[in-house]
Order: sequence, then structure tokens, then C-alpha cells
Amino acid sequence: MRSTSSSPDSTPALTRRSFACALPLAVAGGWPLAYTTAQAQTAHDPIVIQFSHVVGADTAKGKAALKFKELAEARTAGRVRVEVYPDSTLYKDREELQALQIGAVQMLATSLSKLATVGGSDFEVFDLPFLFKDHAAFRAAVDGPVGASLLRRLEPSGLQGLAFWDNGFKVFTANRPLLSPADFRGSKIRIQSSRILVSQMKALGADVSIHPMANVYEALRSGQLDGQENVPTNIYSQHLHDVQSHLSVTRHGYLAYVVLVNRQFWDKLPADIREALRLALREATQYANSIAEAENQRALELLKASGRLTVHEPTAPELALWRTTLAPVYRQASAWIDPTMLAAIRASGGSTR
Repeated sequence: MRSTSSSPDSTPALTRRSFACALPLAVAGGWPLAYTTAQAQTAHDPIVIQFSHVVGADTAKGKAALKFKELAEARTAGRVRVEVYPDSTLYKDREELQALQIGAVQMLATSLSKLATVGGSDFEVFDLPFLFKDHAAFRAAVDGPVGASLLRRLEPSGLQGLAFWDNGFKVFTANRPLLSPADFRGSKIRIQSSRILVSQMKALGADVSIHPMANVYEALRSGQLDGQENVPTNIYSQHLHDVQSHLSVTRHGYLAYVVLVNRQFWDKLPADIREALRLALREATQYANSIAEAENQRALELLKASGRLTVHEPTAPELALWRTTLAPVYRQASAWIDPTMLAAIRASGGSTR
């Protein structure tokens, strides 16, 4: 049975249910951009930051969010209170960015794929298959001009990008063995919304299905989906191994996040509070990136030990076939990915191609 994480004791004033009604008003100009969910604060009330994300608390992202809460509250001596809402308890994948834009939530750590809708299609470059050889390669790409350029592209949408958080390399699970690309033919596989991921699955001969993370377990259990891709920590924490029989350690794509705040909310914070939060986030980011690889390796070992999945580790020739099969995705993606962006990633030393 899939478990759900509990939310903080305080209940957010703008819930997912009321958000559905609230959004049209915000878009129509009925509210200012940074809609405040809290009641009017006095000078002595703490500033509340609601931090929403869609994966479990027992993942690298979940632990990093809690680390940020601990550091932020300590560095501001209680002037800030951070409420962390994991596991889609506040908003699902497709809702969270809109909620952040109108200020219904103040902070997210969302996957790079989702940011194409607000920051441009170049955010999808990170979905290209076999782009990075390891965590250090990803950091080489985002810790310089490439990362800074991408974060600036979010500002016109009312968002402030603050940090990149690592997660790790994705694997495939399914209800049948996935020993080679040919084994995907006719399968319905869940992906995040991304044109590159659509191209990836088409290259494998699979049918594409886009589901919010919160719905994936039930879709797999009911047979609505045949398989999915994700990192081991998310597979384990979401109990997807209870409803899948096979896992292939393809490490075919990289999953990472950007920590975002509502820009108007951020700009209105007192300068000393903003600086304290930046320092807290810097430490939380170092923590997140230091544990990501180990957390995924631990989750993979737990998945193997569960006895519910047959785990396949591809050989070098098998991986070469995966690379060859997915190589056309690069050519297709050139229709919407700026070639200078991919060239910049390659120049950073972060690309395997």
C-alpha cells in the first residue's frame, strides 16, 4: 500500500481545491501576481514560506527541503517559518508552477523539464539521452554561464531561480523485461511533459503517457500504464516496485531540479532576511548535491532486496545499442533546442557527446 507523507500542522489558506477556482481570477488580473495566502501579518509574525514538492520526504530533494527549513529558521532566528509539503500534498506536477506564479505557494524545487513552459524550450536540453556521464558532468554544465543564463530566463514569468539541485540518473521499470530497446514496442510508458522525452519514447517504439507523479502508482497498478522512467529514490519512495516486475539500470537520462521562489515575494523580503535565506539555501544545495548519488544507490539496493523486481544491469554492448537507438533524438531536438545551448554544455566538459 502506498503511503503518503503528512503535511505540517498548519493548513495553507489556498488549498489545491480553491486553487482551481483562484487561478482564472489571477490570470484575468483579479489578483496581484504575488497573491498572499496568509492573513495580514503583524510586525511580530514570522514570514511563512510554503515549500511544495511532488516527491517523498525520504529522497535527496525531500531531505534537502527539510535541511533548508532547518537552516533558514536558524539563520533568521525564527523570523522565517518554512512549511515543507512533500509528495504532492499541496500541488501536483501541473499545478505547482502556476501556484508559484500567483503566489499561492512561495517556493518549489521542480524538475528542469517543467520549466520549458515558463523559461523556454532550452530547459529541455537536459532531457537528452546519455548527455551526462556522471554528477560532476551535470554540475560542470549548470554551475557556470549555462546555468546562470537559464535562471535569468525565468524572471519574465515572475519566478526567481535560486539553485540547481542534483538528483541522478533515471532507470526504466515495466511489467515485462526491458533487456533492449526493442522490448519497449507497444508499451505505454509514463514520462514527464517534454518533447524530448516524447521523441525518446517514440525512438524506442513505445506509446507515451504523461501523468502527475501522484497518479503514477495507481495507473501502473490498474494497468493503465505498462512502465515508467525515474530515479531509484523516487521509484522506491513512491512504492512503484510494488506494481512493477522489472527494472533496467540504463542510466539513460539525468533528473535534476531548480529551486524557485515567487519573484515578487522574494523582492519584497527585507534585505537581511533575503541574504540569510540565500546562505541557508547555499548550504542546503551543497547538502542536496552531496547525498544525491548515495541516496539513489541506496534506493537501488533496497529495490533489489525487496524481491519484487528483477533488476537488469545492461552490459557495455547492450548500452551501446541503447545509445545508437536514441541517437536520432538529438537531431529531432535541434528543431527547438538552440544549438548554442547544447554547444555550451559540451564546451563545459559536461557532455558525453
